[in-house]
Amino acid sequence: MATGKKRGLVYGVIGAMLCVAVYLNWSYVQSPDELLVAGQADAELSGASVMQGGADGTDAEQAAGEQAAVTSGSDYFAQSRLAREQARDQAISILKASLQDEKADEKTREDAASQISQLADDSVTEARVESLIKAKGYADAVVFVSEDAVNVIIQPPEAGFAAEDAAVVRDIVMSETGADASQIKIVEAA
Repeated sequence: MATGKKRGLVYGVIGAMLCVAVYLNWSYVQSPDELLVAGQADAELSGASVMQGGADGTDAEQAAGEQAAVTSGSDYFAQSRLAREQARDQAISILKASLQDEKADEKTREDAASQISQLADDSVTEARVESLIKAKGYADAVVFVSEDAVNVIIQPPEAGFAAEDAAVVRDIVMSETGADASQIKIVEAA
């Protein structure tokens, strides 16, 4: 009875951590203005030195604006990857504790080892899919693989994200993860 409760607790904590990671991802996608403001502040500081040295302030302002957009986008993707890895590391540490628990039965240990292996596989798959998306010419992407879904947040090309772009990304995800098209969600980072 106690091992069943422990297993349920472990699964609950893992589920909660995954929910936190999804929420963080959602909150970043829903509020890109906050990220843009932070990127613009950095760009304005670096752009101020460019404007002082240049004869034409409008060129410097344009360059600062472009840098803010790039900084904002790359910050989002870096923060998303960091949040994903932190949640995964916490889940793995909880699972490792289950593996090392002398009171845990063999089934609990096997489940924990299996979940650790699955998390490691998901991590490798996410990195591979992100690399392949970048290789196709997209600036950046972050991928979240779960048991029943694959979420891709992608930085759209300057011309905008078209149906052909979605098809390219979907093909990459399907070939690398084995997921059905209905399990794949592609979101443009704003």
